[in-house]
Amino acid sequence: MRRGTGRRAASLLLTALLLWLVLALPNRPSALGVATFARLPLELPLVLGLCVATAGWPRLSRTLRALLVAALTAVTVLKIADLALHETFSRPFNPVTDRFVFPAALNLLTGTLGPVAAWGVVALAVFALALLIWLLAWALGRWTRPVAGRLRGVAGLVALGFALATAAELTQASDPPGTAGTTRIALAHADRARNAARDLAAYRRAAATDPFAGASELFDRLEGRDVIVLFVESYGRTSFDNPLYSTTHVPTLKAAEAALAEAGLGSRSLWLTSPIAGGQSWLAHGTFASGLETGDQARYGAMLASGRRTLWHLARAAGYRTAAVMPAITLPWPEGPRIGFETVLAAADLGYRGRPFNWVTMPDQYTLTAWPRLLAPDPRPDFAQVALISSHAPWVPIPPMLDWDAIGDGRVYDRYAEAGDPPSVVWQDRDRVRDQYRQAIDYALRAALGFTARQAGPDAPLVIVLGDHQPAPSIAQIAGRDVPLHLIGPPEVLALFDGWALTPGLVPGPDAPVWPMAAFRDRFVRAVSATLATDAS
Repeated sequence: MRRGTGRRAASLLLTALLLWLVLALPNRPSALGVATFARLPLELPLVLGLCVATAGWPRLSRTLRALLVAALTAVTVLKIADLALHETFSRPFNPVTDRFVFPAALNLLTGTLGPVAAWGVVALAVFALALLIWLLAWALGRWTRPVAGRLRGVAGLVALGFALATAAELTQASDPPGTAGTTRIALAHADRARNAARDLAAYRRAAATDPFAGASELFDRLEGRDVIVLFVESYGRTSFDNPLYSTTHVPTLKAAEAALAEAGLGSRSLWLTSPIAGGQSWLAHGTFASGLETGDQARYGAMLASGRRTLWHLARAAGYRTAAVMPAITLPWPEGPRIGFETVLAAADLGYRGRPFNWVTMPDQYTLTAWPRLLAPDPRPDFAQVALISSHAPWVPIPPMLDWDAIGDGRVYDRYAEAGDPPSVVWQDRDRVRDQYRQAIDYALRAALGFTARQAGPDAPLVIVLGDHQPAPSIAQIAGRDVPLHLIGPPEVLALFDGWALTPGLVPGPDAPVWPMAAFRDRFVRAVSATLATDAS
């Protein structure tokens, strides 16, 4: 009898510890520490008290246990999703707008680890979820076994007391980041989902209004000059403010600045605040193009459906051929025409015959040599977006800069495509990952700015080089979402932007303007359109 009682006590202690860990789990990486798990979750006595108090009524007890298992499983999954998105995108998970994250993560895993390993990870995740459900059901079941009526009454009072304590805790000031209780985290998710639905309706109303609706003679101050927008993946302020990267990237930019000046091209810079960090580049592209912040997938979809004229729509109406060069697009992309692109060159259209560099379908230098010759002849000037992806995670391996005239169909890259350690090895060491990021951005900048210098001449295009977002926080190691934007072109073209108080050169100064990325479209259109130029600052 005594042995059975001891086993029962041990099982109750073990299951209480399991529930403690589940309830204490934080939703931010910064809070993953002993101190967080050492705090008593107020919900634990509440849950255990309810289980014991209902133990004498089997049907009620089973119903309560099923509800608790469902609730604890759901909130644990939300916490894990928060941890993942805080680590990668510097924000919590939103169930209304972030459902796309799961297929996107699978695509990244497939490109990084291969399809077999990626689906293995999925299988492990499904198994872990099933195991969590079983463990929660088992743990709660140990506490719903019949007990004496007096003990049920005491447990009921305990549950009531901690229910009141939990309610009181919810009325207090916010906890330190990541240390909020489970109930508060669950309520925050519910509130976030409700706000997302409300904000989305407001966004749709805003997207239906276009300050340039009906405007004519736009872009006339460019006098038919080509415009090229080069997005550099994961290029952010950390390249300037973090010594891990600035000691490499700033000298590269300074050298490129001198080479551009020698070729007769000027350069000026400012900061844009991206709506995102860590990933989801298309949301930055949509914000830049539309002049509306599309910081999540729902808003991006609303922008596409709104009839809002993007920068590309406006350019096309002004007589430009609009083109998107998207080497990361490997599936159908129906959004392209809706964004305003007349021509889309996806990965399969760029003629690359070399091996991919893990997730990266082709090196940036190849992309930059290929797209100008692949566009069909057209008398109209080009207004093109080129998304450079060599600086996309996993940053392994990194191609070398080659002679521009020796790249051909890309098979010259085969010897480099599997060089060095694979991502599965490199990503075990965070310092190595950061160093790979440093090298990848340096390569992307050399490719983008080398291409730009080669465009020098009387008809040199206006080139806009910018980052889409900061890398993940563990890589950036600085706060904020600022990215650099560089305007490069003949001095007389850059004079159109004199009212912007830009920093000369490719290194934005401390007094350089900092604009929301969504502000760029309207300010750019006003600066290059004679009828609107008086309002261009």
